[in-house]
Amino acid sequence: MNPYREAILLTPGPLTTSLRTKLAMLRDWGSWDSDFIAITARVRKSLLDVVHGHDSHVVVPLQGSGTFSVEAAVATVVPRDGHVLVLDNGAYCKRAAKLSTLMGRRTTIAAFDEAAAVCPEALSKQLEQDPTITHVVMIHCETGAGVLNPLQAVADVCQRHGKGLIVDAMSSFAALEIDARSIHFDALIAASGKCLEGVPGMGFVFIRKQILPSCEGNNTSLAMDLYDQYQYMEKTGQWRFTPPTHVMVALAEAIAQFEEEGGQPARLARYQNNYQTLTNGMGELGFKVFLDSAIQAPIIVTFHAPGSPRYEFKKFYETAKKNGFILYPGKLTQIETFRVGCIGAIGQVEMKQAVHAIQLTLQDMGIPTGAP
Repeated sequence: MNPYREAILLTPGPLTTSLRTKLAMLRDWGSWDSDFIAITARVRKSLLDVVHGHDSHVVVPLQGSGTFSVEAAVATVVPRDGHVLVLDNGAYCKRAAKLSTLMGRRTTIAAFDEAAAVCPEALSKQLEQDPTITHVVMIHCETGAGVLNPLQAVADVCQRHGKGLIVDAMSSFAALEIDARSIHFDALIAASGKCLEGVPGMGFVFIRKQILPSCEGNNTSLAMDLYDQYQYMEKTGQWRFTPPTHVMVALAEAIAQFEEEGGQPARLARYQNNYQTLTNGMGELGFKVFLDSAIQAPIIVTFHAPGSPRYEFKKFYETAKKNGFILYPGKLTQIETFRVGCIGAIGQVEMKQAVHAIQLTLQDMGIPTGAP
């Protein structure tokens, strides 16, 4: 690998960031300083702009990885006697079910094939059969395999049945369209180190204004209580506890670049181009995509592992890394796969380079084709 160039991260986050975003972290900030308070306010406004949510929702940032915010959202939005139904078609759905259970909420799992999208019709039937369900949790883009789940259709079913919807939009927010004016959700969660192309370290949760009063007292955690975090921020402009200052200013700079690029439509177009460049190139090497293109999100792509007996993921990973690119292991349990991300501060040139790096990796390992 060129010692003067960082390896490019072809993962669903953390991901490769721009130089401008990196440079934003070179200054130290006082968390109570008026300049930092202004940055927090600006970022919160910009996040609401992305989902057109100013009239309907508030946004609450929280320290930690995205999973911290998913857990905080469930514990804040769902009352202690609530009943959560998790739509499960992958690894991150299972994580949502586990954290809901650990939060002490009654949890039911609706299982779907990990190679298929969740089914709104099946959801509707389950809500009809069990009226005790109060909230539905779904992952918008389940990056375990890369499936894009039907957010609008699921939201419509939940609204029709009068159920709260909690959306993990970790890997879709700012790339795939999410419009709070047409999609009815109680909470939607995303994070700094995903499609906004910031660095990891904070999440944020959009909460519907109408349900805010009912969130008070639900959460049994001090640090994870989004209702308290929101109230304190509204009164003071500050975070309750030490914020990830460098992460926040990096996100502010990343959002500025996002807006300059043309916002969500432009970001989606670049990622779609990345996805097409990747899959076309990998196909020429013999690799087969795991998912049907109809449900594939242009975020991360799962490929079948090469069928050669010489293939071993750890060596494949290390050789690709030496060639300048960091891949991601597969999340599927039944068949051997690996994953390649399409997101980050990268474009068509880097995707072509990635395909070439994988071609060199196959040659180095003595594997004639990527075919499964």
